[in-house]
Amino acid sequence: MPELPEVEALALDLRGRLAGRAITKVHIAAFSALKTYDPPLSAVEGALVDDVRRHGKFLDIEASGLHLVFHLARAGWVRWRDEVPAIPPKPSTKSTLAVRVVLDEVDGLTSGLDVTEAGTRKSLALYLVRSPADVAGIARLGPDPLDDAFTREALAAILQSEGRKQIKGVLRHQGTIAGIGNAYSDEILHAARMSPFKPANSLTEDELATLYAAVKDTLGDAVDRSRGLAASELKAEKKSNLAVHGRTGQACPVCGDTVREVSFADSSLQYCPTCQTGGKPLADRRMSKLLK
Repeated sequence: MPELPEVEALALDLRGRLAGRAITKVHIAAFSALKTYDPPLSAVEGALVDDVRRHGKFLDIEASGLHLVFHLARAGWVRWRDEVPAIPPKPSTKSTLAVRVVLDEVDGLTSGLDVTEAGTRKSLALYLVRSPADVAGIARLGPDPLDDAFTREALAAILQSEGRKQIKGVLRHQGTIAGIGNAYSDEILHAARMSPFKPANSLTEDELATLYAAVKDTLGDAVDRSRGLAASELKAEKKSNLAVHGRTGQACPVCGDTVREVSFADSSLQYCPTCQTGGKPLADRRMSKLLK
């Protein structure tokens, strides 16, 4: 799933490619992706792109006062095409294409964006709105961890308000903190040497300082590494720099212990017992009382 660093890098890459370009057409290849009807997609045809921004995990293409907003969900991605086919795409269960954004012609070529979604679970979403706040998911977002306003005191207040909720869930809940998903919450907690099931309001001052630094450093470093990369390079960059997420059974790069996993109904988390849980494996059953 694309998270804050990847969506930030996508926004930066597309900002350079789309600035001053006109959107000539938006084709919908997966009808389930379009979540709005007013204004209609035809309203953005001919609009000049003014900016591309990120709101949490949402990608926002602003064009002539309208906002073409994408949420890439679990398996969505954006692919730049130097030349798009002249024939509009047709809906097909065999294709990953969900949306195609066609741009004005430059030097004889009509370029554009293909927004794709792999797999059978279709969750990718497209909104055309007059304000980003018209997207309910954006309106509900918590503070962005890369903003200057996200201070250690702000994090402390969030953790206290969440009571004894597990820290892993607090970090990845978008209404609490924007942009952190399953992968980077694993990485942050590994960097902080903290159990994913530690109660949010149980941190000491030293633990709070360590967690805050891990949030800022893990996300900031990932954004720095991704800055300047094309969309096609971002997935490989992310995977190659993960310490524990997606590395079950491999050696922890810090201590050498075996990275372990806890599985849930539709996701899993990875952690290092030596670095995070005092060497004790967490119980891998959904309804168990897990280690703190």
